[in-house]
Amino acid sequence: MRAGGLSEPRKATSEIQEYVDRVKPTFEDGVNVSYSEFRAVAYRTQTVAGVNYFFSVATNNSSNEFIFLKIFKSLPSSGGELSLTGYQTGKTASDEIIYF
Repeated sequence: MRAGGLSEPRKATSEIQEYVDRVKPTFEDGVNVSYSEFRAVAYRTQTVAGVNYFFSVATNNSSNEFIFLKIFKSLPSSGGELSLTGYQTGKTASDEIIYF
């Protein structure tokens, strides 16, 4: 991976799921929809002055509906906070996670 580029896709872990769970209320407020299933499936990272995480998230609305989330995690010296910085709806399981 080149500096500033995206990592290879990885399977989501329980730690990664925690990141998605923490921004779920913000996302739901933004799109005015509630989800009972909001499961991180895969992710990629980009190292900047912190880390951008790009997630593929499965939802309960359809067997093939996915949402892509972009979450920024600041450096530990800046508090290590998580913030939802972007999202894409209408994705599928076969869509590639790319920069947005």
